[in-house]
Amino acid sequence: MKHEAETPALRISEPVDEVRESMRRLPAVFALPLTLLTGKPHAGQRPVRFTATGHLVNAICSTAAGLAISCLALASGGLALVALPAGWAVTLHGLRNLRMMIYHQCAHRNMWRRRRLDDLLGRVIAALLIVQRFDDYRAEHVADHHALHHMTVRDPTVRAFLIGLELRPGMSRREMWSRVLRLLASPVFHVRFLTSRIRSLVKGMERTERVWTFAGYATAAGLATWLRLWPFLLIAWVVPVTALFQVSNTLRLCVKHTFPAPGQAGRRGRAYFHGLTNAIFIGEPAPDPRLPGGRRALAWLRWSARLAFVHFPARYLVLTGDTVCHDFHHRHPMDRRWAEYIFEREARLASPAPGDPPYRHVWGLVPAIDVVFDSLRAADPRAYSRELALVEHHDVFAAFDD
Repeated sequence: MKHEAETPALRISEPVDEVRESMRRLPAVFALPLTLLTGKPHAGQRPVRFTATGHLVNAICSTAAGLAISCLALASGGLALVALPAGWAVTLHGLRNLRMMIYHQCAHRNMWRRRRLDDLLGRVIAALLIVQRFDDYRAEHVADHHALHHMTVRDPTVRAFLIGLELRPGMSRREMWSRVLRLLASPVFHVRFLTSRIRSLVKGMERTERVWTFAGYATAAGLATWLRLWPFLLIAWVVPVTALFQVSNTLRLCVKHTFPAPGQAGRRGRAYFHGLTNAIFIGEPAPDPRLPGGRRALAWLRWSARLAFVHFPARYLVLTGDTVCHDFHHRHPMDRRWAEYIFEREARLASPAPGDPPYRHVWGLVPAIDVVFDSLRAADPRAYSRELALVEHHDVFAAFDD
């Protein structure tokens, strides 16, 4: 973890980014995978088109593949059990894409732009993932997170920081990291989190919605009993949809938005709101080709290892889907081409609209969390007190990745 004084600065985005451009030293076949991993195209890269339905299919297939891997590992036993974490990871990736992209776009009625279909899909995902009831989430998200209350104590994201994580202005970065890591290792935290998720799903359900939801869970339980699949269900499904989902959820919360400087909370205007969200690109500069042969080989070995075991898990399990370009969503929440988020952000960056404030970014998950923690440390304690947040308190854990 970095020393307090080494605050990772937010960088103004430029069409040509030195970190991403350094990766062009690799063969061209790696260009698209690196773009999808980092969230940043290289200069002049030809856009690749994606669709909303394609993202949905990808999320479903990932979830199914992960469950298949886990079930095969459990059925085989022995050494095959080493594949179980891989199955959990693939399942979690699919679940997080369903939550962070599909459910989110349904709440904006921007998935297929067909109200009934978007609402139906959102309700199904809410029941499947045990997250906040879709209609409640949609109303709260649009009214409090994407409106004048953005990053005030009315915002669910702020309440999650102040009440759920018990972080506050004035705490050091080290204290915040310590607090969050202790919570993620706490069974009590996870039980409270899961209980809150269940409560936020069933609270306010209409009769028909409640009947369909409980019928679905009863059917799953009945089949698991009849086919004697409870061990598979509990290990292959329940583990990633509860504890692992919540770890990913919490880390994602810690990187979403920066807190405004003292005296700035509650301001209005496009520049102010857009300045509270930045992109989080994943990766680091490729080794310098001018290094001597032996040192260059070691540098590439280290770079490859960090890409595989540090940056890839951060992207695959935490910053899933379009979360690397969350700033693009807050600038254009109803953009029809949201499914092409990486290339659409790049296009707006290259040709900004008049008066559009500059885009900003951070390279790396941990540096991005450091930026958010540092902004909270410097925030106005009067505007961001736990007591003030409790006045607006609803169901804090339900808002962890609003």
